[in-house]
Amino acid sequence: MYYLIGKTLKHSYSKIIHEKLGIEYSLRELQENELDLFFSKKNFDGINVTIPYKESVIKYLDKVDSIAKKIGAVNTVVNDNGKLIGYNTDYYGLMTLFSGFSLKNKNVMILGTGGTSKTAEAVAKSLGADKIFFVGRHSEINYENCYEKNEINVIINTTPVGMYPNINECKIQVDKFKNLQLVVDVIYNPNKSLLLQNAKQNGIKAISGLKMLVAQAVFANNLFKGNAIDLKNSNDLIEKIYKELLLATCNVALIGMPSCGKTTIAKSLAKRLGINFIDTDVEIEKVTQKAIPEIFKDNGETAFRDIESNVIKDVFLNNKNCIISLGGGAILRQENRENIAFNSIIVYIDRNLERLTCKGRPLSKDKESIKKLYDERSEIYQKLCDYKVKNVKFNDCVNDIMGLII
Repeated sequence: MYYLIGKTLKHSYSKIIHEKLGIEYSLRELQENELDLFFSKKNFDGINVTIPYKESVIKYLDKVDSIAKKIGAVNTVVNDNGKLIGYNTDYYGLMTLFSGFSLKNKNVMILGTGGTSKTAEAVAKSLGADKIFFVGRHSEINYENCYEKNEINVIINTTPVGMYPNINECKIQVDKFKNLQLVVDVIYNPNKSLLLQNAKQNGIKAISGLKMLVAQAVFANNLFKGNAIDLKNSNDLIEKIYKELLLATCNVALIGMPSCGKTTIAKSLAKRLGINFIDTDVEIEKVTQKAIPEIFKDNGETAFRDIESNVIKDVFLNNKNCIISLGGGAILRQENRENIAFNSIIVYIDRNLERLTCKGRPLSKDKESIKKLYDERSEIYQKLCDYKVKNVKFNDCVNDIMGLII
């Protein structure tokens, strides 16, 4: 039997991932005073270890892999005929996040001073980082004076700041680091923390920890099955499971100009994927018992946007694995952009202006109005989206999106 052990596991995705990899796997919450008995019985074939036991389990092990020993933390234990061997597959998982991005001669800032920060340090060193700085609340470099390090090229967050349920927290203003090129957050719930959202909005490459979670599980699974960790030949499997998990735990949000085809495309995607479809404009009409043009006429745009914001927050925080079509102006408010982005794959449906219609649209009554709206919104669409897809032919557009998300 295989387990994940930790103190609080109700939000873990590990069971989903390992069962996709073909093993029977359970979550086992343990208090610290239960560890002695658990390890004395050795009633498992292999375990993964998460917060807060990655360091404290080492004393129970017969052997610790060299990388895990160097880091001082273990997240995978194999029971080899009663001999317990510890590994750190987080190291390899984090390394996969830097695929295609070199750390050679880069200056790296690691947020946090706990066990995961040591893993991040080991990865940064192995990938050739020049200087590595640690930021802690009570450290010499803290969240107030860290901006003095103007030479920072990469930030790695190893803290739980911004993790569910405290998703509105962020300690760092990325725009103050003028040489910043990449932000990596080991948090995977939400998929896009505020830190990552802020990086993306400032044109900085932003990478979530979800693929790291999948990768470390794939490498742990190799060890469980008696195989060596295979970095080179694991990429396709990691990518496959990552996309499956991303779609299962996130929504696909379609944004774009009014009449660009979002609703029709969303319905087709939902049908092909066998998942629910939600249209936020329809939800607004349900709440108000009014058609949207009527809301604009009777209450004005500000009142409409207030209602829209409430609906967006409710829809995106209470649904996952759905296809969601949004109104053209839904992205205008920062709070909406954040609520959409936390757990969504965002697809910008782009359509030539001459093909956009004016009928029944309160803010795009003529071609001139459409052009004005496009000029106001296009940059926001571009910065917010994960993918931009051109809608020239409906079926081609749907096929293109399917190819990107599965």
